[in-house]
Amino acid sequence: MAEISAPPVPMETATSAPIPADDTTPIVVEAPEEPELASETLYIQNLNEKIKLDVMKASLRGLFKTYGEVLDVVAHKNLRMRGQAFVSFADAEIAKKAMKEVRGFPLYSKPMQISFARTRSDAVVKKLDNDSFDQHKEQRLEHKRKTRYTNPLKQKFKTKRMAAEVEGVVSAPAPKRPNVQMPDEYLPPNKILFLQNLPESVTKDQLLALFNQFSIPALLFFNIAHSFARYPNLYEVRLIPTKKDIAFVEYTDEASSTVAKDALHNYKLDGENKIKITFARK
Repeated sequence: MAEISAPPVPMETATSAPIPADDTTPIVVEAPEEPELASETLYIQNLNEKIKLDVMKASLRGLFKTYGEVLDVVAHKNLRMRGQAFVSFADAEIAKKAMKEVRGFPLYSKPMQISFARTRSDAVVKKLDNDSFDQHKEQRLEHKRKTRYTNPLKQKFKTKRMAAEVEGVVSAPAPKRPNVQMPDEYLPPNKILFLQNLPESVTKDQLLALFNQFSIPALLFFNIAHSFARYPNLYEVRLIPTKKDIAFVEYTDEASSTVAKDALHNYKLDGENKIKITFARK
């Protein structure tokens, strides 16, 4: 798989990325506009940088595989690509549907910004046009070699580092401002619910039954009073493969999600541990 791990080019290359005013200014890559034609690869931004890279990649694969075969998920730790990823499908229409439905989804409390990648990824070329794969890879590597030393972002950091060495001065980073977030319990209504403290053995079918309008067998299975068992307009349940104690439940409207949240918060799904249900962050 090493040969297909290189990312495609996003809609705006590194040469157009804004250059930070100083070392403490975060690098922000603006969301590119969609091209006229869909691509097999999605370019994802605004990912939670606190999540480990392997966990994030597995979560993205688990989230997008419900739409079709995921050929590859590419993400890197380097400064330019931090908080970004590429997800490749075998079909552009599948990618288009996934982008439409998942855009804005709060993965690890941060809404994803999704657009089409500008070029085909190695994984897509290998799958759909294997005869041209070697040529495609050679062209990509050649482009990488040519731009390695001309990237203005790298040049800026290199110049600053050299200046600091000459002067013998290393600037201290500014103190970080505390990141104060609103407590989960006070988040505004959202049609997407965030579930925590789930039993690791929970299945998607169990959550579908619990958060949907129950049939009589389901009522008996969960031992819930009938008056608390009507939650229509369920749209989807999403599990995170690498984080089995959390899940997202989406309804078609906020009114339905509010009813389900109020009725099932602190419900003991396994008879012991209470599940915590809050509105997902927008």
